[in-house]
Amino acid sequence: MTNSFNTLNLNQNLIEALKKQGIEEPTDIQMKAIPISLENKDIIGESQTGSGKTLAYLLPIFQKIHTDKREMQAIVLAPTHELAMQIDKQIKLLSENSRLGVTSATIIGEVNIKRQIEKLREKPHIIVGSSGRILELIKKKKISAHTIKTIVIDEGDKLLDQNNLNSVKEVIKTTMRDRQLMVFSATINEKTLNTAKALMKEPEVIKVEDKNIANPNITHMYFVTEHRDRIETLRKLIASTKPEKAIVFINKSEEIKLTTLKLQYHNMKAYGIYGTASKEERKKALEGFRSGKFNILVASDLAARGLDVDDVTHIFNLDLPRDPKEYLHRVGRTGRAGKSGTALSIITKGEVSTIKKFSKDFNIKIEEKEIFKGSIVKPHGNKSSKPSSFSKFISNKKRPNSAKQKSR
Repeated sequence: MTNSFNTLNLNQNLIEALKKQGIEEPTDIQMKAIPISLENKDIIGESQTGSGKTLAYLLPIFQKIHTDKREMQAIVLAPTHELAMQIDKQIKLLSENSRLGVTSATIIGEVNIKRQIEKLREKPHIIVGSSGRILELIKKKKISAHTIKTIVIDEGDKLLDQNNLNSVKEVIKTTMRDRQLMVFSATINEKTLNTAKALMKEPEVIKVEDKNIANPNITHMYFVTEHRDRIETLRKLIASTKPEKAIVFINKSEEIKLTTLKLQYHNMKAYGIYGTASKEERKKALEGFRSGKFNILVASDLAARGLDVDDVTHIFNLDLPRDPKEYLHRVGRTGRAGKSGTALSIITKGEVSTIKKFSKDFNIKIEEKEIFKGSIVKPHGNKSSKPSSFSKFISNKKRPNSAKQKSR
């Protein structure tokens, strides 16, 4: 029997709205989370990137919102501006297609607070944004925390880390004790799980196993080089592969500018996106990348959280991610919608064991390659098809002799 949204006791208007988006069957995380959420239970949900987590929490929120009341009823916390905007876009689409009249507003840092206060005067039903700015506006009494019935922590692995946990906790404390709390993420380790449980009332833990942990449409390869030669190797690989759209991942955000400038120096259309960049700067970066104004985006994992850009053909890892599962997050941005993609990692000799562990743990083939005269080839140990300089020398020495013998 095929899974159906009709079995989940959802409002028919919501089901029709989903059909307008071409969504007719719920994903595994939606099948498991929606009924529990409708019972107002706290939830910790883990499911891979692209598995439909946003709708898994938005659909029950929509179902429970009293649109006849002009009051704030739900908060969705997100770690980046892009993800907040993406969630808000889905809310507005669902509201328009369902004609339920659910309203929303994005409240994020580094944006004119006066304009946000103006938005909040309309009493939007759902507030999406960063914990820091939302907390600030709660303290200013511009957000009515006592009317909030549901709080969602999206990308829980990031928002419940040591950098964000305090502000998230403070937001939760301002709301009534009977509110519902939901945490969703693609990866939830033991520490995050325990942190989430400590904030909740007997939460239901939902874990959807990855059916295909790695996308089979992605070709993986790695290149061994000296640490000082990484950017030069990257430049050569970009010149060789000629990507339509590529994301270059770097661990340290302070190295983004240097890498971007070096690529630009070689006339490559590169642009850096920073976790600390202003909203306008990040918007400019994404619009330029989507439109093709530039085709190489240099970013850290945090800066790239929530990015949803179509037709990314290549992923370059200038640094291997510190968390192994981030490798899957990164490469999962290419090879989408049945298209093929390529993931290239530039590593040092000391990191070969790490890349081989990724290969084993995720059951993917990551081949060693090297760049030779502008082309990607197998390492020198497998170049038996190419004549060595010594064999060429011997061959050339023999030719005149054989010519002389024939002339005799």
